[in-house]
Amino acid sequence: MNQKRQKQVMDEESPLLLLPPIEKADDEDGASFVGSVFNLSTTIIGAGIMALPAAMRVLGLGLGILAIVFLALLTETSLEILIRFSRVGKAGTYGELMRYAFGSVGRWVFQICVLVNNFGILVVYMIIIGDVLSGTSSSGVHHSGVLEGWFGEYWWTGRTFILLVATLFVFTPLAFFKRIDSLKYSSALAVALAIVFLVITAGITFIKLFNGSITSPRLLPNVTDFTSAWKLFTATPVLVTAFVCHYNVHTIDNELRDSSQIQQVVRASLALCSSIYILTALFGFLLFGESTLDDVLANFDTDLGIPYSSLLNDIVRLSYALHLMLVFPVIFFSLRFYLDDLLFPSARSMDLDNFRFVLITAGLISSLYVAANFVPSIWDAFQFTGATATVCLGFIFPAAIALRDPQDIATKKDKILSVIMIVLAVSSNVVAIYSNASALFRKDVHSLQ
Repeated sequence: MNQKRQKQVMDEESPLLLLPPIEKADDEDGASFVGSVFNLSTTIIGAGIMALPAAMRVLGLGLGILAIVFLALLTETSLEILIRFSRVGKAGTYGELMRYAFGSVGRWVFQICVLVNNFGILVVYMIIIGDVLSGTSSSGVHHSGVLEGWFGEYWWTGRTFILLVATLFVFTPLAFFKRIDSLKYSSALAVALAIVFLVITAGITFIKLFNGSITSPRLLPNVTDFTSAWKLFTATPVLVTAFVCHYNVHTIDNELRDSSQIQQVVRASLALCSSIYILTALFGFLLFGESTLDDVLANFDTDLGIPYSSLLNDIVRLSYALHLMLVFPVIFFSLRFYLDDLLFPSARSMDLDNFRFVLITAGLISSLYVAANFVPSIWDAFQFTGATATVCLGFIFPAAIALRDPQDIATKKDKILSVIMIVLAVSSNVVAIYSNASALFRKDVHSLQ
């Protein structure tokens, strides 16, 4: 989060790709294009990918894949608006741009949204890791974790102890890096592990298709009444969460050796992630159909009906658990920065204050560990963060900045797209919140009967 490099703009009316590069104080120390693509892709590809097959279960493959492509294009539009307005306003962070457009209140609201979004996502990561290693229960059925399958159910294969070990020996060491570019190699490995998961899942699916043991997938949603129609909107927060990376774009831009490449970085990352998302959603839903769980990794605890099923199950789950462990510090980086910026707005850089750096890092890590042991499932976490803070960061705030247009540079196209983004985001997520609240209420009523 080095903010010393300010944006230099020669022509404020020019499109983003024509903007001159940011002046770097130490050009040789800047991040490379490939490293930046990996870091942004790692920000995008996280826990959301594991809920995409469940979203296909709700929407059907046809509508679900169209929704992924649509949100990828909408994300590119919102990022282009965000970075272009940041260039002209010489804002080094998303928060600075919000303050420039809406004053201190805008910056404060933005910081709160980042904290809610990133904290929720990191809790989801830890829940999935707990599901993978120690197991989870869904609808009264227990799905064994990898360590439970290997050694049986003991206190040291339980969620609480497993997450404690992962927190102390994996999350904490990675969380203490002070530059996001230091994570480029772990980010590259994280993307590679996501591809390993995809390749193995695709291979299993093709084998079962060849054997004729997979039925034809449902292409459209199964809408039979008003309730089932409203249920479609419960997938919206999951899809929105899958693409939001806006809080890390300025960090990556500031460290990029040639900042004129930022739009290419964005497009390359979105293309890579969209491809992985579509294929994962496709193969995951094909493989498990209507039995797809909210966290598809939990499905990999049964006999897949192919040779070496148990070994493949373990490889799939462990590879993605390791992927999430490597993604964790990239998301944590922004969480720590914006919490520090909210609590100590006038203090010197956290990089220069080791005591504050350690205190905030340790406090956040401890809070995440406690929360991960109390939140029941990733779907619950996604519904809360995705329908509130995440949609604001990804679509509502960039659109609001374009409509506010503090630099008087917004085009007619910008304003039309911004209105569309806000209407879609607000309407779909209001319905999603209502639908999920109704479902939770019905669940509570049934549990009392």
